[in-house]
Amino acid sequence: MKAARSLTFKCVKCQKSMQVYLQKVSACSHITPYQGICQCGEVKRHATGQAETVKAYLESADGSWSHHH
Repeated sequence: MKAARSLTFKCVKCQKSMQVYLQKVSACSHITPYQGICQCGEVKRHATGQAETVKAYLESADGSWSHHH
């Protein structure tokens, strides 16, 4: 199954619809990370995959996260 290139969410800050885009930080099957920025400036991260890996990605506030084997 191929991951979607973008997903739509409702912004937690302004409640407007926003898109997050598939990030090319990982070519492995453990995680499919997404990130986007709303018009109001709120950064939204989303990921699917292995629970521990997803949690680590979502907790990396500066976006410098990378997944290594």
